[in-house]
Amino acid sequence: MPKTSRRTSTFGESVIRRMTRVANAHGAINLSQGFPDFDPPEALLQAAERAARHGPHQYAVTWGAGNFRAALARKQSRFMGLPLDPDQHLVVTCGSTEAMMVAMMTACDPGDKVIVFSPFYENYAADAVLSGAEPIYAELHPPEFRFDPDELRRAFQQRPKAIVLCNPANPSGRVFSREELLQIAGLAEEFDAFVITDEVYEHIVYAPQRHTYFASLPGMFERTLSCSSLSKTYSITGWRLGYVIASPAIINEARKVHDFLTVGAAAPLQEAAVAALELPDIYYHDLQALYTEKREVFLKYLDAAGLSYSKPEGAYYVMADISEFGWNDDVAFCEWLARDVGVAAVPGSSFFHEPVRNLIRFHFAKRTETLVAAGERLLRLRETARGKHD
Repeated sequence: MPKTSRRTSTFGESVIRRMTRVANAHGAINLSQGFPDFDPPEALLQAAERAARHGPHQYAVTWGAGNFRAALARKQSRFMGLPLDPDQHLVVTCGSTEAMMVAMMTACDPGDKVIVFSPFYENYAADAVLSGAEPIYAELHPPEFRFDPDELRRAFQQRPKAIVLCNPANPSGRVFSREELLQIAGLAEEFDAFVITDEVYEHIVYAPQRHTYFASLPGMFERTLSCSSLSKTYSITGWRLGYVIASPAIINEARKVHDFLTVGAAAPLQEAAVAALELPDIYYHDLQALYTEKREVFLKYLDAAGLSYSKPEGAYYVMADISEFGWNDDVAFCEWLARDVGVAAVPGSSFFHEPVRNLIRFHFAKRTETLVAAGERLLRLRETARGKHD
């Protein structure tokens, strides 16, 4: 029998999704895979009911239904401060996962190099490999997860075709300052590289931090492929509605890639999601307040449990340090945590290129009662750990 492709041998299955299966097997509270356990906005649910009954039920325009693109362009123009044209600057994808793959394959040829900040969401390195590109890594140094400008310059000196920037960052919760983004912009311009952004957590940012859209920086729109989705903002991770925003020349090529990858995103869901994109600004204010409250509820439990962590500035993840528990295998620790404590987290090593084994990632996109239940279990963490070692 012939052998399967070499590219698939360079990475394994998603550790995040595997931890969800571990959580389910042990009845643990799932704080590993980042999806909420509460409903989307009521206006969106009502629109979904109408779309289910009245359609459309056939293919939309490959790169996105016209009314969806128009609503998305209006909403993103407002927040990004850019005059976006729904017919020239957008391609709608099957979630931000496809958006990132489309962006990578549009920007890069086989053999090109791509800078990826470490720690990183696990798909980025796989996207590069599947595109035939070579990932090169620039470290975000714990516990503050900031980059060293000299190290980043050395990465750019390897002449990458693109850099991947997740902001707000998963898994670290960093929100890059405007000054940091301008440093990245200067290097991208100096070394003539694309910038592929994942801004799916654009509306989940904690005061006093502010989100700066990379494409809005001076001179950056023409070299930026901005990827995002509706998943996190409207609590519809299962709808798989994402998009790429870029200049007309880039979007023209991205639409070709998207067309042959998936043909198009679900037509009735695009129809329904227009209602979400037309929500007033107060929705985004309330969303920020909601996640600020969730962050504080969960971090208070981490404090009470005596776990050290890096306080997230954005997104809904927190990296906790397990060094004091004496484990040298964070995967085994997370399996024990799910089985014996009843809380599922993600081993930090799945996010790092460097040999980091002392960090785990929780997420707090859950109802308050779910976070309280998880927190109460974590309060027994030390006692359970002592029992294991006795």
